[in-house]
Amino acid sequence: MQLFSTFETTEFLEMAISTLEKKGIKKESIFAVPLDNRKEDRKIFDTLHRSDGTSLIDIGIGLATAFSVIGASIGFKLAWGPIYWGLIGAFVGLVLGFAIRLVMELVVKKNKRVLKGKHSEVILIVDCEESQAELIENILWSHFAIGVAKVK
Repeated sequence: MQLFSTFETTEFLEMAISTLEKKGIKKESIFAVPLDNRKEDRKIFDTLHRSDGTSLIDIGIGLATAFSVIGASIGFKLAWGPIYWGLIGAFVGLVLGFAIRLVMELVVKKNKRVLKGKHSEVILIVDCEESQAELIENILWSHFAIGVAKVK
């Protein structure tokens, strides 16, 4: 039987390995594999195949509506008329809202695009007998494993 668990690179990983060795698991049955975490910046613009759930035009649509109403209202008094000024107001509102949202994503929420929380940095694989599986799983959980899985 094999047990797979993920850990951050901390002293708890080393304590878990030493505890497993004390409980009779041989060194040859314990495998620690470091993971390569994402180094490139997360992308702002979505593609057809990938989306992060963040919309860049939501503020722009609201401002486009508001500016088009204001432009059409003022357009009755201006030379080009309400339709042209409503369209101009909608375009200006959309561009302004997009610019506001883009600045918010690039500057204000830059750190949010980095993955938050605990990152798996090491996969620990333990080969053992089925009778030892429960003990090993408890040891891994007690040493703050991020996740544990059993495979027969």
